[in-house]
Amino acid sequence: MRTLDGRYRLEQRIGVGGMSEVWRAHDAVLDRPVAVKLVSPEQPDGVASVERIRAEARSAARLVHPNVANVHDFGTCATVTGRETPYIVMELVPGETLAAHLRGGPLDWRIAVRVCAEVSAALAAAHAHGIVHRDVKPANVMLTPSGVKVLDFGIALAAGSADTTPKGMVVGTPAYLAPEQLRRAPTTPAADMYALGVLLYCCLTGRLPYPADSVTQLLGPDRRQPPQPLPEVPGLPAEVAEVCRRCLAEEPTQRPGSLVAALLLAEVVDARVYVPMHQPLLPRQRPASVSPWTERAAAEVTEAAAAIQWSRHGG
Repeated sequence: MRTLDGRYRLEQRIGVGGMSEVWRAHDAVLDRPVAVKLVSPEQPDGVASVERIRAEARSAARLVHPNVANVHDFGTCATVTGRETPYIVMELVPGETLAAHLRGGPLDWRIAVRVCAEVSAALAAAHAHGIVHRDVKPANVMLTPSGVKVLDFGIALAAGSADTTPKGMVVGTPAYLAPEQLRRAPTTPAADMYALGVLLYCCLTGRLPYPADSVTQLLGPDRRQPPQPLPEVPGLPAEVAEVCRRCLAEEPTQRPGSLVAALLLAEVVDARVYVPMHQPLLPRQRPASVSPWTERAAAEVTEAAAAIQWSRHGG
């Protein structure tokens, strides 16, 4: 078996993607199981990709939340050709991915809403730290005995950052990318909310909200067509359909904030989600200007929290 840096013994490959593979591994220093994501050494930007991934892993490692799989470590190893390959060590989460569950068809709407409420709560914690996940999809959502865990913040980026990936290279999963991501606009939390809308749509219907027969189709002109309206789901509350519709808005500023979506979805199924409520709900005084999206999201949080308190007290 291969061992990285004399510490992480790779035991079984448990996932393969276009740019990486994930292994179940054993941390010999702390004597615990971990997941190791090996990033492809064939990155177009070569050495620059190592520093980019290192910075992203460092940012994600600051995030601690019950619905987030933690990032433990970052390192590099040499390939047989001598190229430096970055790897990220993450919490090994028990359970089954949402992608595996969806192979059996759509979820009961109550389960779908609860899952997406917890995903949105994880995103709210990330966004509160200025982190954008950029790859929210069923394969990165683990259903565990204790609830949802959002995986793979390995390509996360600071909100407001410019897209520095080489031209022609797509970071993330095409079916879940927001329109502005395909235009290589600066990264904002609104991109994650678009992906959440696609995720919610898939959970409720078992399919994507637009044709997706090939990557070419997803990235071509057909991808720019508006998502199809959510079909009728028996028993689904209208407010859930509205959250889904707003998340899939073409214009980023029309999408709800992650904390707002988490609170509203949780309220529908009377679920408890851990959201960073210790953070001030009203916009804080900032030394530098912020985006209209951020200010609007803060205002929405205040309104949503007040509405939920009002409804719970029989207003």
